[in-house]
Amino acid sequence: MVVLDRIGDGLWNAFQMAWEVGWALVLGFALSGVVQAWIPRARMQRALGARDLRTAALATGLGAASSSCSYAAVAIAKSMFQKGASLATGMVFQFASTNLVFEIGIVMWIFLGWEFTLAEFVGGLLLIVFMWAGIRLLVTRRLEEEARAHALAAQTGHEHPTAGSEGLTWRERLSSVEAWSDVAHNFRGDWEMLWKEILGGFLIAGFIALLPMTFFNGLFLTDSPAWIRVPENVVVGPLVAVLSFVCSVGNVPLAAVLWAGGISFSGVIAFIYADLLIVPILLIYRKYYGASLAALISVIMFASIVLAALVVSGIFDVAGLIPSKRPDVDSITQRGVAWNYTTVLNILFFGVAAVLWGLTLQRGVRDPVCGMTVSRGTPFMSEWEGRTYYFCGAGCKERFDADPESYLEPSRRPAHAHQH
Repeated sequence: MVVLDRIGDGLWNAFQMAWEVGWALVLGFALSGVVQAWIPRARMQRALGARDLRTAALATGLGAASSSCSYAAVAIAKSMFQKGASLATGMVFQFASTNLVFEIGIVMWIFLGWEFTLAEFVGGLLLIVFMWAGIRLLVTRRLEEEARAHALAAQTGHEHPTAGSEGLTWRERLSSVEAWSDVAHNFRGDWEMLWKEILGGFLIAGFIALLPMTFFNGLFLTDSPAWIRVPENVVVGPLVAVLSFVCSVGNVPLAAVLWAGGISFSGVIAFIYADLLIVPILLIYRKYYGASLAALISVIMFASIVLAALVVSGIFDVAGLIPSKRPDVDSITQRGVAWNYTTVLNILFFGVAAVLWGLTLQRGVRDPVCGMTVSRGTPFMSEWEGRTYYFCGAGCKERFDADPESYLEPSRRPAHAHQH
């Protein structure tokens, strides 16, 4: 019974944290869906071939206006790199699209306060500069072209639907069902790619919140002098993120629990920045860019994360912007569910989510390879046995074209396929 009670407590903690930010997640993903659907990605790719600061600044802006899903960001960056964008700008885009986006800022403000949100964006810009400089210094043109050849040979992976209403003005898009259908498919695509990370983040945070304070004191230095504590926290924070397998918005509630448990301000920031270094994504880098370059990129990322967290911590310390009081763990996990502004906002935005989801059911179709719901306006489609099949990206289309029968429901397979 004690074990069941603890499991129930952990699940209830996770639910309360998810309830607190549910509306913010819907808002963030909806805004991201609008940008993804209505700004043509081909235009991004044509503009990002150089390695200079101007191109890096453009990649930062485009990334901040794009997807917040870590896996999608990695896939998009690789797709851009395949089509001519430099590795430096691809990595800049990737970090901007996970650290400078709407939803992570909103969720951080709710859980950690405006100081952390400001630090996330200031430090995120520093992180991007350090990443860009590191790749420019350490990755030669020869290595970059070898990596491009490797990326071209790799499977494309998931891509969200591109703008299907490019010829419309913004006013026309607002009244176009087709344009909003594009938004809805991007919205649903982000959720389908990220829900496991978000759910995992809340569950991990909910159960970690049950641990005693001695656990955090043993994991992170919390009572040592700042000159020892801050560097140790900045190094350990990303390592915890790597091992937690939680990325993007999903690691914010866990970061809030770590902050309540005694980790330093800089350690929290470093932990949140490390969402692109979790083990599954490190394996993706190896697949996309080759083992040696993936290892080099990972080292540059880790060093940039540590340096950016230390610099932003120093700036905020001098400016007096580091919060002097920490919440207790219970105040983060046990906010309760009551009739208040959070409930009203959740009802409103869950309604928005339902409308967008409904658009995908009405105007969407299932990708037979990966199971994602995609718009019938996708450019990736194949004809087989008199039927049209639609795909989320070139990778799924290629896999289907190579062996269509293996991806069809048994009832749709030719008679000879049932005899194998």
